[in-house]
Amino acid sequence: MRPSATSPAPATLAQAPTLGQIFTAFAKIGLTSFGGGLSGWMLREFVQARRWLSEAEFLSGLALAQAFPGVNVVNLSIWIGFRLRGGRGAFVAALGMIVPPVTSAIILAALFAELSHSPSVHIVLAGIAAAAVGLSLQMGLRAAYRAATGTLPILVMVIVFGTIFVAGLPLLWVVGLMAPLSILLAYLRLRREGKRP
Repeated sequence: MRPSATSPAPATLAQAPTLGQIFTAFAKIGLTSFGGGLSGWMLREFVQARRWLSEAEFLSGLALAQAFPGVNVVNLSIWIGFRLRGGRGAFVAALGMIVPPVTSAIILAALFAELSHSPSVHIVLAGIAAAAVGLSLQMGLRAAYRAATGTLPILVMVIVFGTIFVAGLPLLWVVGLMAPLSILLAYLRLRREGKRP
């Protein structure tokens, strides 16, 4: 991993957690994260604070989670749980990420229905949304930095960003075309460097 001003030196990973610890950690994230930006929160929790995964492992899982259909953070939770404790870890992680937040969301939705006319509530929600955008941006920049291993990966990132964000082309078409190309380029680079793909 390349050193940077924002990345601490690699640390030894902690011992694999118990199923109870996995559930509690994901429930905590689900209950205390508002408005998005969950992948950034999960990076801080599982890589930097608990040291259950390396940053490279986490970003690999994030890439896989985004490649599959469904909610990205739930996919990522399942992947992390599986890495830590196999199938049972994946199940417990998904439960922790889904059940407590959904329960609280139902309760909060009922409260919001009563308070929806209050300007203060809308100001608070706007502030939470802004913080979530900041977390998502931080996570995106971090992943882009790690993926930018040469001219071709940078070119792929620029093309994907330009075709989706600027040109407004359909996400599925762009990803369906560029993902296989990106995988092929990574495979060829590894072979050229003499590493096993």
